[in-house]
Amino acid sequence: MADTAERWARLADDLGRRVDGVPPGRWDDPAPCEGWVARDVVRHLVEWMPALYLPAVGLPVPALPSADDDPAGAWHGADAAIRALLADPDLVGRPTSTRAGEMTLEELIAMTGLMDLLVHTWDLARATGQDETVDAAEASAFLAGIEPWDAALRSSGHYGPRVPVPDDADDTAKLLAFTGRHL
Repeated sequence: MADTAERWARLADDLGRRVDGVPPGRWDDPAPCEGWVARDVVRHLVEWMPALYLPAVGLPVPALPSADDDPAGAWHGADAAIRALLADPDLVGRPTSTRAGEMTLEELIAMTGLMDLLVHTWDLARATGQDETVDAAEASAFLAGIEPWDAALRSSGHYGPRVPVPDDADDTAKLLAFTGRHL
C-alpha cells in the first residue's frame, strides 16, 4: 500500500471533489450521521484534524474559514495544512503523544485520519446527491484493520450500532455498516 502522504492525497482529493461538487443550496441537507447536515461533515473534519495533528508536533493550528460560511474553503485550508505536514520528512517522523498513544505523526494520521476521509466522503456524497463511490481497496483494508477493535470502538461513542448487511455485501458496504451507516 502507498505511504500515508499518497493515501491522504488520494482520499482527500476524493473528498475535495465532493466538497467542490455540493450543489447550491445543499449544504444544509441531512447527512447520514444522526443530527448532522452536509456542512457538519466538513466541520467535523476541519475541527478535529488540524487541532490534533499540528499541536502534536508543536505547530499552531492555522486560522481556517468557518464551515458555516465557507465549507469548501474550510476543507481546502485544513487539507493544505495536513498535506504540508505530510510533505515534511522531519515532521512526519516526529514522535507524538496523544490519547491514541505514542507514535510518529505519520502513524497518527494514518491511524486516525485516513478512514475518516473515506467514510465522510461517502457521507457528504450521500447527503448531497453525489457519486457515493469510494476507494474499494482502502475500504477493504480499513475493514480488516477495524473489525478486531469492534467492542472498543463501539464503546468510544464514535460509532453507532453496527447495521446488518447481507453476507455477500462488498467491503465498502460492510465498513459503512460497521460505522453505523444505513445504505
